[in-house]
Amino acid sequence: MATTHGTPLKSRSQFTYILFNKPYGVLSQFTREGSWKSLRDFGPFPASVYPVGRLDADSEGLLLLTDDNETKHRLTDPKFDHPRTYLVQVEGVPEESHLVRLREGIPLGGRPTKPADVRLLKVDPNIPPRPVPIRERRSIPTAWLEMTLREGRNRQVRRMTASIGCPTLRLIRTTIGPLRLGNLPSGKASRLDAKEAAALRKSVGLP
Repeated sequence: MATTHGTPLKSRSQFTYILFNKPYGVLSQFTREGSWKSLRDFGPFPASVYPVGRLDADSEGLLLLTDDNETKHRLTDPKFDHPRTYLVQVEGVPEESHLVRLREGIPLGGRPTKPADVRLLKVDPNIPPRPVPIRERRSIPTAWLEMTLREGRNRQVRRMTASIGCPTLRLIRTTIGPLRLGNLPSGKASRLDAKEAAALRKSVGLP
């Protein structure tokens, strides 16, 4: 049997795909750093899987863990243009002109972000409170945005909202490509079945 890095190559039916609702204060990795928890504090997860991309410790929501490296590559490489959607609570209420700037692209690191889908939510999303409360200032209102990006630069959402004067207070990823967080509770995991796994691979152009 052919191998890669000493591990037998798998057929697509043997790959594992796990959705995990990452809580606040947890690193998107299996090793702890400082006081942050890691993925090793949850699960247990198969030794073969690793997270696709990352969420910062202070962000929450959908994380995909898999041992399918080609799918992982296609979901994270910006040239494949796969969408990721976030619920974003910000300080202040952005004006329409601010939303237009976010949609058209914000200069970060010398180059603009890709165009994004951004809308101001009229009703706050029905989500549980964060275990560690967000900072609140009585004199400044907050608002929720839904943002869909097609790239994943370092702390991109937070940098984008800061650039329009509305710092991010809470950040929750709800989708990765065709995958949805749905009603998966915080700190819990769900394995894709064969049909769902096939749909995921098809969405990234794989058989």
